[in-house]
Amino acid sequence: MNPTAIVADDEPLARASLVDALAKVWPELQVVDLADDGPSALLSIQRLQPDYAFLDIRMPGMSGLQVAETLAGATRVVFVTAYDQHALTAFEQGAADYVLKPVELARLATVVQRLQSHTKVQPTPALMASLTALSNAQPTMATHLQWIKASVGTQIRLIHVDDVHYFESDSRYTRVVTADSDALIRVPIKQLTQELDPQWFWQVHRNALVHLRHVAGVERKQERMDVFFKHRPERIKVSSAYQHLFRHM
Repeated sequence: MNPTAIVADDEPLARASLVDALAKVWPELQVVDLADDGPSALLSIQRLQPDYAFLDIRMPGMSGLQVAETLAGATRVVFVTAYDQHALTAFEQGAADYVLKPVELARLATVVQRLQSHTKVQPTPALMASLTALSNAQPTMATHLQWIKASVGTQIRLIHVDDVHYFESDSRYTRVVTADSDALIRVPIKQLTQELDPQWFWQVHRNALVHLRHVAGVERKQERMDVFFKHRPERIKVSSAYQHLFRHM
């Protein structure tokens, strides 16, 4: 009987990336459910009793740590997170299972080997204290650009960044592309990368930024990679310097 798992992460791309990576390093593993918050993950584990649960540390409702502490069954937990170097040291000293975002196949393969060998890992008190602090910490409040003042013909329009599919610049202007319109601004890509939320706006080329909420996927053709969108027909080339961002999509 094949082993089973759930994957819980409130970031859709991160969740899909981990599922894809697991399929590569552990083809026999059946991912039986996906969850986008802590309570949903807990209910899924209680209902399905999977062998493994890959839990993001920070999730709405309950942290991954809180979900793990609530579990009473045999489900083994692998924490998934993007933590700083201090937390990394605590993880390593505690020899706990974890996966770092963005997912690296070599690291995930190591975790899978440990899970398959049924090695029982007991986190140290220092590790648990570090995880608790990490899960309870308030995210840093950063002020990111929310509105774009752009030219459309003879008009000036205010465009919310959530509506922008991508930005593309030339020597003079930057195009602001939404689902059904284009507009122009005089703000260079370099400045936009500093002002927009990096969680959602990824630079894919020297002259292009894409909004991940509107990205449908990527297509690879030999050495070339293109981003395509949910509601736009065109594609944006991903230069080699940025292809690693989409490697596990």
